[in-house]
Amino acid sequence: MNSIINVHLYYFYQMKFNSICAKENKHQETVRPHILPIYPTSSFSFDSIDQGIDIFTGKEKGFKYGRYGNPTVEAVEEKIAALEAYELDVQAKAIMTSSGMSAISTLFTTVLQAGDKVLTQGNLYGGTTELLVSILGRLGIETVMANLQDLDKVEHLIKEDQGIKMLYFETPANPTMTCVDMESLASIAKKYGRFSAVDNTFCTPYLQQPFRHGVDFIIHSTTKFINGHGNSIAGIIAGTDVEYMEQKVWKTMKLLGTNCNPFDAWLTWTGMKTLGIRMDKNSSNAQQIAEYLEKHPKIERVNYNGLVSHPDHEIAKKQMSQFGAMMSFELKGGLNAGINFMNNIKFCTLAPTLGDIDTLILHPASMSHINVDKEIRERNGITDGLIRLSVGIEDVEDIIEDLKQALE
Repeated sequence: MNSIINVHLYYFYQMKFNSICAKENKHQETVRPHILPIYPTSSFSFDSIDQGIDIFTGKEKGFKYGRYGNPTVEAVEEKIAALEAYELDVQAKAIMTSSGMSAISTLFTTVLQAGDKVLTQGNLYGGTTELLVSILGRLGIETVMANLQDLDKVEHLIKEDQGIKMLYFETPANPTMTCVDMESLASIAKKYGRFSAVDNTFCTPYLQQPFRHGVDFIIHSTTKFINGHGNSIAGIIAGTDVEYMEQKVWKTMKLLGTNCNPFDAWLTWTGMKTLGIRMDKNSSNAQQIAEYLEKHPKIERVNYNGLVSHPDHEIAKKQMSQFGAMMSFELKGGLNAGINFMNNIKFCTLAPTLGDIDTLILHPASMSHINVDKEIRERNGITDGLIRLSVGIEDVEDIIEDLKQALE
């Protein structure tokens, strides 16, 4: 150790005062860190101009500039790709972005151009709907909304309309928990040479692996369950066409500047360590809560895929290993009932997000879907009295007690 210190001291002893302050140590890695380090650097240095040329031309693997890639970020990408491809006969590549929305917009702008169309469902996350209508629509990319459970209709639309280049869906959908048949949808898309993509945020690869069902691209807001602790914002795109991911999706990410920063990537890495354990507890708690709410006289209906009464229970059972943490329920009494209920919550947290270790509650009509046209909302089951619940890992008795007192 002394010899290493002496080398560093000798390096600095050759410099003037301000130079010593400004320069980095000559890096000599003598031990490997047990925990992934954060690499908070905007760029990476080269040993020679020849090495720089080799790295820039792809002859040698290496990092260049933080927007192009970072060791901390790459470690998370590799882990999530491995989880999505776990026990499957596929190779996957993942690219991390600055948020779930930047992952969606990066994928859309890679695959689509002016004149193209996206076929999707009406009951999407509100931000995705707004992106499709307000931003992509302005760029000449049209959104076609349909009931994706009607497979004959989906095939007819794709077959007859050559402009549809991507089939995009959520399953379960936010916040109604509607499920679609991924395998059938992916098969139709492949049959006609179109891309398929799914937002897998609600399930994570622990509960659902879309690559198993032939889907081309997977999106996550890693902000949610993958991180699980509500302390970072990031997203990821995963695909099984590694060359397409490395060449086209990566290029779009690089040029749009939607890259993830190393600190949020590191927080995601840390949160992922307990992913399976958290999802087991979330799912167990949610099942008990859904069964309680289903029997409550002030509840019109409960949207939870683990209930046999849910219309998509069988589809969910086919695609998911457990039914997850997300649910929504319709209060009798509409908007006033929803607002009164939210104002009486004490234990659960009112927050416009999901996927944290504590239970989060949201009123979509006045929060997440406030900018979605009311007619579109209600047509897709997002009514004024709908409450969304992201169940945490607390003792389930405390969660139920809070819902009970707020209802009463």
